[in-house]
Amino acid sequence: MDSNNSIVAGFDNEKDDSLKITLHKIPNVANGCAVVLEGYIDTYNSSFFQKQLTKLISAGYFNLMFNCEALSYVSSTGLGSFTILLKMVKMKGGDIVLAAVQEKVSEVFQILGFSQFFNLKNTVEEAVDFLQRGAGSNVSSVFPRIMNCPSCNKTVQASRAGRFRCTNCKAIISIGEDGSISLG
Repeated sequence: MDSNNSIVAGFDNEKDDSLKITLHKIPNVANGCAVVLEGYIDTYNSSFFQKQLTKLISAGYFNLMFNCEALSYVSSTGLGSFTILLKMVKMKGGDIVLAAVQEKVSEVFQILGFSQFFNLKNTVEEAVDFLQRGAGSNVSSVFPRIMNCPSCNKTVQASRAGRFRCTNCKAIISIGEDGSISLG
């Protein structure tokens, strides 16, 4: 197993007690790296998080899978850091996918409207498969999809599969890869 410093020289030179970051190369994903996050990302450590991930991107890794199973909290400042990182990897032709996101963290992404920009997958396996397939380069022909919210019947539009919050009734809507829609 690779150590952080063998993937990115000097990566572990800086630490933060509130956020542990562990790196693993992803087999069969060009420029792919799994980033395991343990702890939380808030106003006080978001600059550390952003700085560490900028090192990773500068080292040539821009197809990133974040394992968020042990990530207990993300503030709006933390979401801003994720957004900056997404812009950085997109400029290099890469993508970010978040896996195993805890419900309270996922709700922050959805409430603030960030779930429409990020690929959220239920499991690490689904996230890796997404990156191995080319990070969404084979977008299904069912998207963009215009449909009615199953709760309030308001018209909503989705550019991809995932979980979203209805702007009218705030219900969480799940949209499948085939364009199917359900609550939750």
